[in-house]
Amino acid sequence: MAEKTEEETVTGTTAATAVEPDAKTAERPEEAAAGPEDTAAEEHAEPAGAPSGTGQGAAAVVSAALGLVSLTGGWPGTVAAARETLVGQLRTAADASVATQIKEVYGDAWNTTALWGGLFALVALITGAVVLVRPAFGAPGRTAQAPWTRSVAWAGVTLGVIGLLLAVLTYTGVLLGLPAAS
Repeated sequence: MAEKTEEETVTGTTAATAVEPDAKTAERPEEAAAGPEDTAAEEHAEPAGAPSGTGQGAAAVVSAALGLVSLTGGWPGTVAAARETLVGQLRTAADASVATQIKEVYGDAWNTTALWGGLFALVALITGAVVLVRPAFGAPGRTAQAPWTRSVAWAGVTLGVIGLLLAVLTYTGVLLGLPAAS
C-alpha cells in the first residue's frame, strides 16, 4: 500500500505524491536510474574543472627520461665533447708535451661530457622533485596523485641523483680520471 506524502513546491502550494514503502528514494531522477557500475565510475571521476594530473604524469616521465640520458649520454654532450676535442687539437702545438696533449685533446672533452651529464641529471632531479611536492601546493582537498606518477617521479629523482654523483666524480677525476703521461 502506498503512503501519501506532501511536498511544498516553489510556488508555496503542496503537492501529494504516492511513495511505495519499499521503494528507494533519490534526490534526483538520474540517481534512481544509476546502476552499480555508474556509481563506481562517479566515485572515481574527477569534478568538472579539476586538473587531470596529465601534466604531472608527463613531467614525471620527462624526469625519468632525463635521468636516463644523464647516465647514458646524450647528443648534446657528444657534440660538445667532439667540439672540445677539435678545439684541443687546434690549440695544441705539434711539439707540446704528451701531458699537455692529453689534457687539451682528451681532458677538456671528458670534462665537457661530464658537465652535460650533470646538467641532464640536475634537470631530472629538479623536475622529479617538483612533481613530488606539487600536491602540497595544489588545490585544497586534491592532494592525491596517481601511484604511477609518484613512482616514475621517484625514479627520475633517483636517476638524477646517481647521474649527478657520477658527473661530479667524473669531472673531478675521482672516477675514470685521465691517464698520467710518463
